[in-house]
Amino acid sequence: MAISIQDVEHIADLARIHIEDDQKEQYATQLSNIFSYIDQLQEVDTSSVEETCQVTGLEDVVREDVAKDADEAQKKAICDQFPQKSENLLVVPEIFSKK
Repeated sequence: MAISIQDVEHIADLARIHIEDDQKEQYATQLSNIFSYIDQLQEVDTSSVEETCQVTGLEDVVREDVAKDADEAQKKAICDQFPQKSENLLVVPEIFSKK
């Protein structure tokens, strides 16, 4: 799969990262190589391979997610650093655009 410079620009825009013009061709080549490798992997017959999610026997140990109230000083410090506000609301960029 060949990735164009326009594709690289689009991906960078979605990821909200800046890529210098002289790097775009390099990224297009690297991404094309990665997708070509994935295409090769798609051709491998894995129908007789048993599904595996992990092989070490380790278990995921995480703490329970517990919400805690922040005191007013913490809330004010966070809100004061926020770049855009509208009345008492914090304004964030839209994630999904309506096209």
